[in-house]
Amino acid sequence: MLNPKVSPIVFPKLLLTGAAGQLGHVLRPRLKAYCDVLRVSDQLDLGTAASGEEIQTADLSNASAMQSLLKGVDAVVHLGGISTEQAWAPILASNIIGMVNLYEAARLQGTKRIVFASSNHVTGFYRQDEVIDTQMPAKPDGFYGLSKAFGEDLAEMYWARWGIETVSIRIGSALPAPKDRRMLSTWISFDDLERLVVSALIAPIVGHTIIFGMSDNRTSWWDNTHAKHIGYRPIDSSDIFRHEVEARQPLIDRHDKAALYQGGAFVKMASHGE
Repeated sequence: MLNPKVSPIVFPKLLLTGAAGQLGHVLRPRLKAYCDVLRVSDQLDLGTAASGEEIQTADLSNASAMQSLLKGVDAVVHLGGISTEQAWAPILASNIIGMVNLYEAARLQGTKRIVFASSNHVTGFYRQDEVIDTQMPAKPDGFYGLSKAFGEDLAEMYWARWGIETVSIRIGSALPAPKDRRMLSTWISFDDLERLVVSALIAPIVGHTIIFGMSDNRTSWWDNTHAKHIGYRPIDSSDIFRHEVEARQPLIDRHDKAALYQGGAFVKMASHGE
């Protein structure tokens, strides 16, 4: 966990959606350092409110519930929704309808900054021998990636029409350690994730900015040149795991789509619940 003195900026009330999920568990105790009150939300059990926390259960697909959730909120870290490849119906409810409800609530309640957990699967069908930047066209690798591409477009529209600023973070592999050779390029440490989210919250002017969420890995397919104004400077690197990972996976099957495309296994996952 980082030193809260990295920034003197403190929000009166910050909302964290998806607080019961994997990354929600990681960021929940960390974000409290940057706000007077942290409102946490999910449909799953969130336990007992810690000091300085508010717990509010809300279904993203319920527009009325989202209006209540955003009331009095200065900024949002939006991790809520479906985070894996699934059938279309739940993705539609949480990641499409839920996103519209979130932004409509932000517009009506006067919230002006959202940090949106997008995904590297927005560009999953680029090859692993390509380096891409944030202004290249989306190539989603499934319904999940498609829904995140929609979220980025929605954020762009709400910035252009209503002045709600968003940083869309195309999160790579946010795990304690990379699991395979692909993740040597996509890995982001939990500390770097915190650095990135906080940078996205406090950057003075962001409009709608897309940024890839990765640590300072030696190998990478992603170029964040167009997001330098966010001020994110990763410190950690997957290289400390490289020897172990390469020993565990010495050979790559170049006929395997998961080894060919940046989306990895997601490019082969069923999208219809088979």
